[in-house]
Amino acid sequence: MALDEDLERIAMQERLLHWPQFDADSAWKLGSLLHDWAVDRSLPVVIDVRRFGQPMFYAAVDGSTPDNNDWVRRKSNVVARFHRSSYAMALTFQRQKTTLAEKFGLPLSDYAAHGGAFPIIVSVAGVIGSVTVSGLPQRADHELVVEALCLQLGVPYKNVSLDE
Repeated sequence: MALDEDLERIAMQERLLHWPQFDADSAWKLGSLLHDWAVDRSLPVVIDVRRFGQPMFYAAVDGSTPDNNDWVRRKSNVVARFHRSSYAMALTFQRQKTTLAEKFGLPLSDYAAHGGAFPIIVSVAGVIGSVTVSGLPQRADHELVVEALCLQLGVPYKNVSLDE
């Protein structure tokens, strides 16, 4: 898909993938699902689920590196700042031919507009946190998260996938 089409699909994902409520049990189930898939699919990733200011699930799968942990932190910071997926922000900056540093003066040591972090959106509260994966190419990180969110929220993945 072209860049604009991906941005439209991601906006649709962000409109549809809302939780009725989100608590520690929700975080555990989401993180555990991602961990099980990563092990079953031999994906060398780090998984992080957090409410802003409160880590709720963390796992590093064999083959991941300490660098993946830093990417998780930086991508999650993008969601916290902009309340959009880190991949949507990456594509937006790509379309605008700019960067986070150029447009907002944000240090690359703390922010990464790179796919893999998705907002946790609660219907009555808005964006309250993020779920992040790091270790695959950015589009694959993003889609792994979206696939898991779809399963947890009862949204058919084929209806929202970037690779429709």
